[in-house]
Amino acid sequence: MTSPYQDQIDQLEVKIQENRNLADDPDLKELALLEIENLEEQKKLLTQAADQMQAAQSQNSAGPITKHKNAILEFRQGAGGDEAKIWAEELQRMYTRFAEKLNFKVEFIDDQIIKIKGQTQLEGFDEALTAYELLEFESGVHRVQRVPVTESQGRVHTSTATVAVLPEVHPQAVVINNDDLTWSFMRAGGAGGQSVNKTSSAVRLVHEPSELVVNARQERKQAQNRQIALELLRAQLWEIEEEARLKEIGQARKSIGRARRSEKIRTYNFPQNRVTDHRIKESWHNLEGILSGDIENVVTTVMTRLTTEE
Repeated sequence: MTSPYQDQIDQLEVKIQENRNLADDPDLKELALLEIENLEEQKKLLTQAADQMQAAQSQNSAGPITKHKNAILEFRQGAGGDEAKIWAEELQRMYTRFAEKLNFKVEFIDDQIIKIKGQTQLEGFDEALTAYELLEFESGVHRVQRVPVTESQGRVHTSTATVAVLPEVHPQAVVINNDDLTWSFMRAGGAGGQSVNKTSSAVRLVHEPSELVVNARQERKQAQNRQIALELLRAQLWEIEEEARLKEIGQARKSIGRARRSEKIRTYNFPQNRVTDHRIKESWHNLEGILSGDIENVVTTVMTRLTTEE
C-alpha cells in the first residue's frame, strides 16, 4: 500500500537538492543552509510517520475485531449564539466529570472532542459496560432553557448543542483507501510553544468520496495528529455505514435513538429544575447535580429503556 506521505517526502527531497545548489553561491549560502536544515527536519518527521503507519498496519492486520469499547464524543454549539457555545462547553464538562467518577480515562483530542476509554461495572448490570455501550444513546440535540448571564431583562432563552457519540473503530472494520484521501500539513497555532509552531504538525484530512473533512492539531507530532485524524474519519464513516445498515434492516428506532445528530433528545429546564428525555418521556429533578456529572441514573435508564424497546 502506497504511503500518503511519499509525495511530500519526494517534494522535500527536490527542495533540499535545489537549496544545496544555491549553497554554492556565497551570497545565498547561509540562507540555503538554514532552509536545508528545516527541510531535513520535515523530511525526518514524515519518514518517521510513514514508518509508524506501516508498523501499525502490520500489527492491525493480525489483530481481532472486537466489540466497540471506547467512545469519541464531539460537542457542537447549535442555535443560541454565545449561550449555545457556553452550553456546549458545559455538556462537555458534564460528560467528562461523569466519566472520571466512573474511573474511565478521558483524553482531550481537540477543543470540542474527547475520547472516553475503558469499562465499568455498575450496580444492577451483570456484565461490565464499555464507555461506548454506556454512552451510545447520548447522541443528539441537547436543549437548555434558562436565563443567560448576559440577559439583562431576566428572560428565559432556549439554546441548543449537539452531542455526537461515535465508537473508536478497529482499522479492519472500516476500509479506507489511501487514494481517496487528501492530506494537508500545516503549522499548528496556539499553545504549545516553538515545538508546535515551527514544524508542520497540524493535519487536515479530506475523504473525497464522502467529502468528510477532519482536522487534528492537538498533538505536537504530526504522526500522532495523523493517526487521530484517521481515527476520527474511520468513526464517522462507520456511523454513515451503520445508519444505512440499520435503515436497510428496518431498525430505524434504534438508529434514531443512538446516533442521529439532528434529533432533539433532551431538555434541561433551569426554571423548573427539570431534565427531560423526550425519547422515553421521563424527567429528573436534580439539574445542578446532573450538570456536575451525576448522570448515571439518567444514562442507564435511557440505555436500558431504548435497548429493550421493540
